[in-house]
Amino acid sequence: MRLVVVGGVAAGMSAASRARRADAGLEIVVLEKGERISYAACGLPYLIEGRVKSVDGLVVHGPEFFERQRDIRVKTGAEVVAVRHPSREVVLKSGERVRYDKLIWAAGARPAVRHGGGKVFSLHTDTDGERLQQALASQAPRTAAVVGGGYIGLEMATALRARGLKVELFNSRTDLLNREDPWLTALLKEKLEQCGVAVHSNTAVDDAPSLPFDLVLVATGLKANVEALAEAGAEVGRSGALRVTDRQETSLGGVWAAGDCCEARHVVTGSDVWIPLGTTANKTGRVAGANAAGLRERFEGIVGTSIVRAAGLSIALTGLSAAQARREGLRPISAEITAKNRPDYFMPRRLWIQLVADSMTGRLLGGAVVGEEDASGRINVLAAALHARMKVSAVEQLDLAYAPPYANVTDPLLTAARQLAKLLD
Repeated sequence: MRLVVVGGVAAGMSAASRARRADAGLEIVVLEKGERISYAACGLPYLIEGRVKSVDGLVVHGPEFFERQRDIRVKTGAEVVAVRHPSREVVLKSGERVRYDKLIWAAGARPAVRHGGGKVFSLHTDTDGERLQQALASQAPRTAAVVGGGYIGLEMATALRARGLKVELFNSRTDLLNREDPWLTALLKEKLEQCGVAVHSNTAVDDAPSLPFDLVLVATGLKANVEALAEAGAEVGRSGALRVTDRQETSLGGVWAAGDCCEARHVVTGSDVWIPLGTTANKTGRVAGANAAGLRERFEGIVGTSIVRAAGLSIALTGLSAAQARREGLRPISAEITAKNRPDYFMPRRLWIQLVADSMTGRLLGGAVVGEEDASGRINVLAAALHARMKVSAVEQLDLAYAPPYANVTDPLLTAARQLAKLLD
């Protein structure tokens, strides 16, 4: 019995490894179109900033590790261009055909607008990172434009500014991070400009090469890599990503999908959504691998938790904003506070917190935590509360840790919950 996994980064290698643990006798073949596998793509902005010396520093394991330690055959430079499911085979760009009994599609996503020539760059793959790193070293650009106000856009504006370039950010939307939160966008714009990044909101860029900058980085979103499997008959959701069950099954029998190429169920709304994140890729990969190897495991869904570092801030989001909740037919209410993360005698740093709840039921719907220090601990509390479907009244009663070096006696999360509870009364 042969399992073929298409894609060798987060979801693909998680799937292959889980399948091996579940079935020691299964033949497993991973097909990766690039030359590296199992690398941390989320670390690419820090490669550009200079915190990581080379792309190889982002590689977790090479093909030899998987072949030697886990008996998983890995074939790099193997781009799949077609899936012939009736005959159970995939066709590579080279013309080679690879037979499968079971298939896991973990082909990821790609930039919605791809640039890779002249002074214009994308930053999505290891080779993108290498090309941009080499250009910074050899061409010594002095000015840069970043097109896009999402995670990569903010990270790259920060990274390029840290390298001494004069940076301007162009965003086609009025809001940053696609959150539709005016308070958050205003805060981020203020901090970016304080760091020397000029922000142009509601400004679309149709011709990136014509921008009068030495370097242009385009980060205007992603598109799921689904075409080959969709042409084979797999169902695609409204988002353009593959539709899967909670067992990561596609509509094709014997074919699973995981990672950035497929949708997931949103725990708060119950709807299928496409929020491509590395954490989700690893988890869905494990579920797909387990089920392809004959087990029965489920993926319980996501709440869209993310965190990004930009302009000296830790920006963490989970669940829905008020605007997103309204589009889902809910009746949200929100509260925002500014607080200190520690007592005055322990050099506190500022925190900005927003909580969103359903005004009809009191259920927590989402939250944002922005801090001058790490915001991951507090956003993870809110993510857990969303998975538990907690009401604001329950969040308000959480027994959170306190000691002066780390937190206030009443944690700012609890303060924000109390403010929101008052509005719900």
